[in-house]
Amino acid sequence: MVSPASPRDGCAWITGASSGIGRSLALRLAREGWHVVISARRQGELETVAAETTHGRITPWALDVTDGAAVADAVRAIEAKHGPIALAVLNAGTHQPMTAQNFRAEVVDRLLRLNVTGGATCLEALLPRMRERGKGQVAVVSSVAGYRGLPTAAAYSASKAAAIAMAESLRPELESEGVLLQVVNPGFVKTPLTDKNEFPMPMLMDVEDAAAAFAKGLQRTRFEIIFPRRFCYFVKLYRCLPYALALRIARGMVSKASQSG
Repeated sequence: MVSPASPRDGCAWITGASSGIGRSLALRLAREGWHVVISARRQGELETVAAETTHGRITPWALDVTDGAAVADAVRAIEAKHGPIALAVLNAGTHQPMTAQNFRAEVVDRLLRLNVTGGATCLEALLPRMRERGKGQVAVVSSVAGYRGLPTAAAYSASKAAAIAMAESLRPELESEGVLLQVVNPGFVKTPLTDKNEFPMPMLMDVEDAAAAFAKGLQRTRFEIIFPRRFCYFVKLYRCLPYALALRIARGMVSKASQSG
């Protein structure tokens, strides 16, 4: 039987925590009593986040999640210094819009390495320890863009679909061993990443509201955490449409994007 982790079980570890949802979630969890270890590539940005907390503890831990040896060393060192990682939020990821006209395999490879293999590298380091303890909680951050291939998001949608499928595959086995694995599929949230988008973003969510919804989902055992819920349900419906209708809608998205550009 799985159950959500609590601060009594150990520390929380958040990757991709220097900005956006990761940053806001780290500050919220610290206020809720967690000792939060935050990771991203740049130590200075992490220290800025840690300095913002007035309640609880946030420890910066610079790390490139695509470096497997560094991730394994970091997990060992974090647990040796701060106790068991009871909650891990694998949030490191990026997006690069790409049209058919500028399609590049190197962009696909870069997004897959960070958005999928980076998360898998963290899982490889974390899961044996959690399985041995018979408890632990991991949230893999994906996106509603992984529900179905979206225009200009060939690399991003592919990477997020892979992350969802990976979590779906692992959940039943880990659940039987006491480890709670969840997937997080946000819609549009106002972050430095979405600030790069040049198209309308329906139901754009404030990052603090998103962090609150995220934290609430972590307190439950449901497999999927979504926000904003109404928009996510709309995209779920889009995923269920037959190709003839879904592709017609996608062509309309491409047409509107080209007109606005």
